[in-house]
Order: sequence, then C-alpha cells, then structure tokens
Amino acid sequence: MSEERAFWFAWSQINGIGPILLLRLQRHFGTLSEAWYAKAAALEAVEGVGEQIAAIVVQERSRLDPVALLQQHEQENPHFWTPADPGYPRLLLEIPDPPPVLYYSGVVEPLENQGIIPCVAIVGTREPTDYGRRWTRRITAALAQAGFTVVSGLAEGVDTETHHACLGAGGRTIAVLGTGVDVVYPWSNRNLSQQVQQQGLLVSEYAAGSQPDRVHFPRRNRIIAGLSRVVLVMEAPHKSGALITARLANEYGRDVYALPGSLDNNRSRGCLELINTGAHMILGEKQLLAALESLPQLDELRSLTSQLSLFDEDDEDPEMSRPQPLILEPLLHEPVLKKVFEAVPLEPLTVDLIVQNTGLDTGTVLSSLAQLELMGLISQLPGMRYQRGG
Repeated sequence: MSEERAFWFAWSQINGIGPILLLRLQRHFGTLSEAWYAKAAALEAVEGVGEQIAAIVVQERSRLDPVALLQQHEQENPHFWTPADPGYPRLLLEIPDPPPVLYYSGVVEPLENQGIIPCVAIVGTREPTDYGRRWTRRITAALAQAGFTVVSGLAEGVDTETHHACLGAGGRTIAVLGTGVDVVYPWSNRNLSQQVQQQGLLVSEYAAGSQPDRVHFPRRNRIIAGLSRVVLVMEAPHKSGALITARLANEYGRDVYALPGSLDNNRSRGCLELINTGAHMILGEKQLLAALESLPQLDELRSLTSQLSLFDEDDEDPEMSRPQPLILEPLLHEPVLKKVFEAVPLEPLTVDLIVQNTGLDTGTVLSSLAQLELMGLISQLPGMRYQRGG
C-alpha cells in the first residue's frame, strides 16, 4: 500500500479541506505525508489555509491514524483510487480540483485511465425532445463504433439515452454518479446501472451508501468534464446542469460541441448560447468524427493498435483502418509483459517508478521493457526513462 494513498484519504476527511486546498497542500509540501505533520504556521503559508482552517487541521488530525483509517475504510469500500495510485485517471490530474477519492465499480480499462483510449462526454436535459433523443442516439452510436469511451451521468433524459445507445452499439461507457456506486438514482435506471457495470464503469467521489443530494450533482459535473477530452451538449435549456459541465470543460481546456436546434424550442436555448459564445456546432456524425480525428490520444491509439496487430497477421480486419477500442490480445498471453506495458505512461517515467507501480522485481521489469522496446510499443530516453510509443 502506498503511504501517500493513506494520506490522500486522511486529508479528505478533515473539515474545511476540499479538493482545491488539498491539491495546494500537496504541491506546497511535495507530499501529503509531509503536510500532515506540518505545524500550524507552515500550513498557513498555503494559499487559502488561514489561521482558522490550520487550527481545525491540527485538532482533527491529532485524532486520526491515516494508515488505520484507510484500512478501516477499505473494508467497506474496497475499490477506489486516490491521486497517489497508478490507476487514477490521468486526465483528472489536469483539473484544479481532482477528487481525492474516486470510487468505482465495473470493468477497469487501464489504457482509458492513462488517457490513451479517449473519452467523450455527452450531456443534456432530463426532458429532451424526440429530436434530441434521436440525435443523442445517433451521435453516441457513431462514437462507440469509432472506439471512443462515452461518459455521461446516468440521469434521466439525455444521459439515459446516451448510456443505452452506447451499450447497444457494443461500446464502453462510464457513468459518473452523484451517489455512492452502490446506490442507483434514479431508481428507474437500476437495470441500466447493472449493464453499465458489466460493459463499462460506474464512478463517484462519494462513498458506498451515499444517497442522492442536490449539491452532489453539480459537483459531479466537474468529473464528467475532467475525464473527457470533448464534451457534447445535445439539448439544454438556458439554466441547465449540462451548461455547468460545458463551462467547466471550457475552463479545463476541453473542446465543447453543441447540437443546434430551433429558436422555438426552449430546450435548445442553452446549446444555441454555447454556439454563439464559441462552442463547435454538431453537424452530423461524419463531421464530428472527422473533427475528433485530431485528438492526440486517437493517434496514439491507432498507432498502438496497428503495432499490436502485427502479432497476428492471419487475423486481418479491414475495419482496423478506423479508430477501434484498443485490444491487447497479443499481450494477454504474456501477463507480466502486459503489466509492465500498462505501467508505462505517455510521459517519461523512470525505471524505479515503473518497478514500484508494477510490484515486480527490477530484473523482470528491465527484461520486459527491453522486449516492449523491440516491439516498438515503448521508447527509452536518457536517464533510464521510458514512455509510450516507438
């Protein structure tokens, strides 16, 4: 168990310390374990931590043992990531307020978490028109068939249409919840929730058993935007949670697209406002897919897919000319090789950290890295650092 994992969780339990302050503490002190033992005066040097918050921290942490606290929590919530964990979604680390604890349930895709398999969010009103539903289904199916992971919020309306259409097209979907991952809301989506777990992932920053709360849902919108490279708004009135997601996406440097609609349709007002202020206009499936071709993750995905296909020359697939979900079939027969490959990110990483992330001995990791380099899947840089790509 990573020591920092325990401190990420412990800090998340301190009153007055939210995701933004927590990230500032981590950056100021270098590690959250160092911050945990800092004196009040040192804490006050962090932007946003005044005398009152520092006093609360000192008082509350004196009653907590981070390691014991984490072990107790893991008994009821065995599946969650902190930013100290290799599996934590890399794109969430780019936002100013990443959730310190992210719970999950379903099928984890490591390459998706590393940002190589690109995610696209689709959001909108809970009461879409037939036009909105129809285009949500069409766009979602096209994205799923092109190999994108589709993200939404499992709410009624556009979210529900999105998850259903993605699953129906054989794609992978992530539902970001405003409840615990074991709580279904709305209850009408209980079957859909089970299907998402089987073919994708449920994620939430709220622990098991957390019930719906009106303040949870606007907050979860930042996770939807943070996980995704692109956010599509299908239909949204002037005041809509979907517009919050679009605004956050814009602040995070994500692309925002909106479906144009009629001026007579109040549920299109939000989309038209987004387009008027600079959002891209959705003009159909082909136009959208062509625009998304520029995503760097898609280029990396296509390159890796092409390289991996060399392992089985008899199994040629004409569909490989378009973006497909990355399948590590050639590496599935070599679990150690696959484990090392998944531990190598897009950015350069030292051998020591790769060894730490895999839990394997140094000799095994070095041998695997050499094989992966020969395959053209990774490259070695000066200083014994490795990164994805040949």
